[in-house]
Amino acid sequence: MVRDLTGKHPNYYEAILQLRDVSQEVIDFTKKEIASRKIIATKIVKLKNGMDYFLSDNTQTRNLGKKIEQHFGGKCLVTASLHTKKDNKELYRTTVLFREIPFRKGDLVEYDDEKFTIKSLTKDIFLQNIKTGKKLHIRFSEFKQIKKID
Repeated sequence: MVRDLTGKHPNYYEAILQLRDVSQEVIDFTKKEIASRKIIATKIVKLKNGMDYFLSDNTQTRNLGKKIEQHFGGKCLVTASLHTKKDNKELYRTTVLFREIPFRKGDLVEYDDEKFTIKSLTKDIFLQNIKTGKKLHIRFSEFKQIKKID
């Protein structure tokens, strides 16, 4: 459901979707999803390492972040900060940060001087050793230790 912004300031937003270190494919996917979900983007800021979308709906922005994470793999972080109080109710602004990782499911990578295939990119990274077949679970915070083999 699209949020009604009647009576709101023209630059009103409830959430910021931050895309950092992403490919053009992620940006195009995001634009398409914002249009299809009919989320109002009051401001779009292009940065040297990504984009910021100021969006009109907290819930839709959270859902969009999850969808981007599921579709491309990567890490999505959701935070909220108190914006104001209205009629004794606290109103929050949400920030959804998405960072893409430089490899995809099925890619050949090197980790700890061994070769692996990426099996899954969900909340964490799952690798399978090419020689032994042993599976390995890596946290996204350690993804910089993984090197893609061309």
